Amino acid sequence: MIHILIADDDEHIRKLLSHYLQAEGYHVIEAADGIEASACLSDRQINLAIVDVMMPGKDGFQLCEEIRQFYDFPVILLTAKDQLADKEKGYLVGTDDYVTKPFEPKELLFRIKALLRRFQMVNAQTITLGNTVINRKSFEISCRGQQIMLPLKEFELLFHLASYPNRIFTREELIEHIWGYDFDGDERTVDVHIKRLRARFSDNSNNDFIITTVRGVGYKLEVTAS
Repeated sequence: MIHILIADDDEHIRKLLSHYLQAEGYHVIEAADGIEASACLSDRQINLAIVDVMMPGKDGFQLCEEIRQFYDFPVILLTAKDQLADKEKGYLVGTDDYVTKPFEPKELLFRIKALLRRFQMVNAQTITLGNTVINRKSFEISCRGQQIMLPLKEFELLFHLASYPNRIFTREELIEHIWGYDFDGDERTVDVHIKRLRARFSDNSNNDFIITTVRGVGYKLEVTAS
């Protein structure tokens, strides 16, 4: 069973979401503030978290940062704020999606299901993007019948981006994931590798995905194949 954490100091929101999620067969864990939610992380199985930004004790940004540092499941930030700067901060701390109140519960359910599908791709040995298949076991890429071999870091960068379609990663996050915390280079390394990946898949016959620059933030991979 999928376990979903709802962290929100608004009891009405928690009960509303619980009603819809339980009707879909999900197991719901409620937390009234960030500190309570943090405690749930250590002693409960969590598969996805819906986190309100404005909470007492520990806000949603802080909780999201904690989840990204110590756990490995998708996060949706839920907030009344609709300013671009707030959304940017949410993605910078690692959220996978951002929903603004008031929201339509059924739309949130669609987003939850999409995130859970994408997240399952991370543990797979292969990722399929239209006619492009990325095989983590053999480090090979099959694209419309052609085999493409990439240098290791380029492959790891592509696989990581493809594991989380449409999620924005900062350059710093990509450095940590691909090169490690002790990397002594700078963030331009990411730009160089992204440029090389774009060049390798720039053929007009490849329309399965694109790597998009999010100005001032980082990069994301978008699946374009139907």
